[in-house]
Amino acid sequence: MFDCVPDMAAKRAELSPDAPAFVTDEKTWSFTDINRAADGFAQGLVSLGLKQGDRLAVLSLNSAAFFIALFACQKSGVILAPMNWRQPVAELADVIGNVGASAILFDDENADTARALAAGQRLCPIAMETPADGDASFNEFCRRSGHFNAAVDAAAPWYLLFTSGTTGLPKAVTQTARMCWANAINVSQAIDLTSTDTSINFLPLFHTAGINLYTLPLFLFGGASTIVPRFEPDTILDLLKTGTISQFFGVPAIFQAFSLHDQVDQVDWSSIRMGCGGAPLPEPLIRFFAERGAMICNGFGMTETGPTAFLMDRGNAAEKIGSVGRAQMLTEVRLDEVPDGQPGEGEIWLRGPAITPGYFENPEATAKAFAAEGWLKSGDVGWRDADGYYFIVDRIKDMFITGGENVYPAEVERVLNGHPDILETAVIGVPDEKWGEVGAAFLMLRPGRSVDPETLGPWCRERLAPYKVPKSFNLLDDFPRTAAGKVRKPDLRGKM
Repeated sequence: MFDCVPDMAAKRAELSPDAPAFVTDEKTWSFTDINRAADGFAQGLVSLGLKQGDRLAVLSLNSAAFFIALFACQKSGVILAPMNWRQPVAELADVIGNVGASAILFDDENADTARALAAGQRLCPIAMETPADGDASFNEFCRRSGHFNAAVDAAAPWYLLFTSGTTGLPKAVTQTARMCWANAINVSQAIDLTSTDTSINFLPLFHTAGINLYTLPLFLFGGASTIVPRFEPDTILDLLKTGTISQFFGVPAIFQAFSLHDQVDQVDWSSIRMGCGGAPLPEPLIRFFAERGAMICNGFGMTETGPTAFLMDRGNAAEKIGSVGRAQMLTEVRLDEVPDGQPGEGEIWLRGPAITPGYFENPEATAKAFAAEGWLKSGDVGWRDADGYYFIVDRIKDMFITGGENVYPAEVERVLNGHPDILETAVIGVPDEKWGEVGAAFLMLRPGRSVDPETLGPWCRERLAPYKVPKSFNLLDDFPRTAAGKVRKPDLRGKM
């Protein structure tokens, strides 16, 4: 599928030249504006000596400049490598060294960190906003005239995204133009995405959701995204209150923040189509928004899958609460050791044009991730019901064994999240002399609520098999999280 594809920015500018592509506080960018700037920046990268296959690190908050750089890299063959601006210099240096970047593009907020990295890693510094002595100027490059003509190899590395890194050094997941188009098709047919849609870009751009849910698909289909530098509940809710946003995608922590905000009922939620992924959305949150006329559709995917693999359909979301839906149009799915099409439980395997070709310059990790015939092993256990709908059980690595019985923390977490005083839960397995391992639960309470941890064991035993009931319950003010909002479970061991 798609051995060679047109330059995305150029083709979209040809089809809808004057239509808005991105809206920021500073200006509204048309598709022509974006393409011209990307042409100029691509020429600038070449003038700096970057060639096809070289890596350009990016350290910035969300901006139109990021997407200009993304399309410039597609034109020039340079590989974009977005960096996590929440990491300190030492961690970023390891990641940049791992991918061998030649230059770093940065905004004013991250300038000190970026210049320190440039000096330590011998990178060419490129300032998005305010150049200092020795910096190249992004804006000057973008003003260069002329077209940058290049065919796009759909299978070539376009940009790199790094795994969350909850354990060990993050791996660089190769992203391609073919993956982008396959994800766009998967998303658009699942949520009826069209050129008339409008969305918000606020999830971090060093994660796949920030780029691909739904900003890149919406760009390809001719719609507009309002770009907000980072997630701030007041800012996003003010935008949603205007009624100008038709779709957006979030993670559970985002919807949780909205539900606790005093302006949540000033938004007409029934007019907005919303998707959620990154972690299971607790049933109480689903019902909270359903009571306000909005059915949030759960999905499932990975950086390695483009990311959209599953997304719940709105028509059955209320009936199938907890399901991530069916595999989307360009994604094949198999449950390991379960006959195709039959109900059952097993590791989720995925195949199709949205799947990454592998981890950048890491053949060992790539070989480990794939089974025969191109099946990507997700590392997640799922089950398929009689109607063909899928449910995520848990990460295989999070399962623990107590007294010879397998316990999946996600099942216990779903039960505890149903407690009226509990806002969010995380469960891990910890060593135990008698049982080998037992569950330890960590809890955030709802604002203004209290709970006696001694009451939670009996409460759980009314709803769970005894061996699944956690042995300890620990109250926290907040969870340690990745930038994508996922709980960093390894960090919880030190909080008991």
